[in-house]
Parts: sequence; C-alpha cells; structure tokens
Amino acid sequence: MGLTRRGLLMPLSAAAMAAAMTVLVTAVVPGAAASAGTSPGAPTSGAPASAAPVPEVPVGEVVGAAPLPEADLSHHGYVSFSNGHIAIRIRSENLGPSDVTASTVRLRFSAPLAVTQELPYDCLRSGKATVLCETGGLRSGGGARQTALDLRPAGGPDEVIVRLDTVWNGGVRDADPKNNVHQVLAPATGDAYAF
Repeated sequence: MGLTRRGLLMPLSAAAMAAAMTVLVTAVVPGAAASAGTSPGAPTSGAPASAAPVPEVPVGEVVGAAPLPEADLSHHGYVSFSNGHIAIRIRSENLGPSDVTASTVRLRFSAPLAVTQELPYDCLRSGKATVLCETGGLRSGGGARQTALDLRPAGGPDEVIVRLDTVWNGGVRDADPKNNVHQVLAPATGDAYAF
C-alpha cells in the first residue's frame, strides 16, 4: 500500500491509511424477518425490529486484530555544514524486541534544497526542503544501517536546521520514539553536530 520508487516503499497519508483500515460491521439475524410478523419472502423496509443493535467500531480500529508488534527504532549520527554542503550521516538500528521489515527516515531542512541534487539510491525528494530515505529491514538487536547524504541548500544560508524523524516504521509500535526524533542546528563552520 504505497508508492514505490527503486524499492522505496512510501506509506500512505494517515488519513488514507485510516480510511483503508475502517471496518464496517453488519449483523444478520436468522429468522428476524419471520419473527417481526412478515413472511420470509416478503419485502422489508430497513432492519427488522427484533434485530440486535450493531456495535460501533472506532474509525481505524480493526475488529479482532492482534496487537501490533513492538520495536524500538533509533537514529543517531551527525550533521556538518560548510562550503555550501550539508553532510549528514545516519546510523539506524532496531533495539527490539520485534524485527522491522522496513522504515523510512524523513529529513526536513529550514532552507530549501538546490533543485538539482544527487541522492543515494534509497532516498528521494518530497518537496522543496524534505528528503525521505528508506533504511531497509532492521532486525531486532541486529546491525545498524548507514545512510550518508551530501546536500546543497539553495540561497547560501549561514546555518541550517535539520529535523529528522521516522515517517514509516514497517507497521510496528515504537514505545520509545524519542530516540528517532531529532533537531540539529548546524552553522556553516564545518563542525560536526551529533544527534
């Protein structure tokens, strides 16, 4: 369920996802038409009077679905900015307990990026100042995946703010999202700022 570009799975918007997961519940009560005083073949208008009320299901909740598996995605690394280039190194890992089939990291910048950029194979642009990068599968307690970017902002700013978060986590529940959401201010000094 998503847009694929060179193996990069992009999730649907939250609204579309909620709409896709909505479950409609209907009830059929055998013999209800007959017990309401009509013959089995006679036309009826609406639900029979003897039908039990149908319970409402909150939007986005799947009836009888198993709980989501739990994992703890973590992104750390550094940002440096000098000579008109933003260098970003990201180390993504899964602290468990469940494996993650794929995840997508979103990088948002305080300045728009230059129109032409060379991006790594698993990354793509998503607007003037946003890049999405797919990490691939992350085994629980397994090795980390590395992502390296070299980007150019438009307009020659003196500093840039980079906001990093997980926009797709393979459908698992992340009980500790604090270690995958970061904001870094990087002045154009060439110093590496860790996150």
